[in-house]
Amino acid sequence: MFTGIVTDLGRVRSVEARGDARFTLATAYAVEEIALGASIACNGCCLTVTETGRDADGTGWFAVDASAETLSKTTLGAWGEGTPVNLERALRLGDELGGHFVLGHVDGVAEVLDRAAEGDSWRFGFRAPADLRRFIAPKGSIVLDGVSLTVNEVDGERFGVNIIPHTYEVTAFRALGAGDRVNLEVDALARYVARLLDRE
Repeated sequence: MFTGIVTDLGRVRSVEARGDARFTLATAYAVEEIALGASIACNGCCLTVTETGRDADGTGWFAVDASAETLSKTTLGAWGEGTPVNLERALRLGDELGGHFVLGHVDGVAEVLDRAAEGDSWRFGFRAPADLRRFIAPKGSIVLDGVSLTVNEVDGERFGVNIIPHTYEVTAFRALGAGDRVNLEVDALARYVARLLDRE
């Protein structure tokens, strides 16, 4: 369980393809405190830590594996050396819930349509996958690349979000442009409500 509040901007330092894929990510986290088997949301995708270490220069890192299924349903298959990755460690009892309940289970991939400065913030427009549009509503919650956001407007396949300066500076949003793809997780409550209505 996560909150969608990014706590570190890591970078992919290596990718090893073995049918599945093994990613090693540089991080500012205290890797000595990360247990093997711990969950870390990487651009919104919950992955299991399989190894940690620290280089001679002091740079910490951790490794995760991604299955072929994960690679096919997320943007992870496009990761390469140097790719910036939004990171969040799993929620612990007593932690502040600053975003909303996030599962780390990516539902699909959205495409960046455009971005524009709006005051000190940035307005991003996205194209939602057809099967997920019914779960996206104005003023509702959504997770894009692991960031908990509020939907500003919805118009058919298009929806927009506002990225405040702090979020823009501490996440990989500043590197996104038209045509880029992001992992999308819809609000779990919206999914369950839709499921209940389908049964009626």
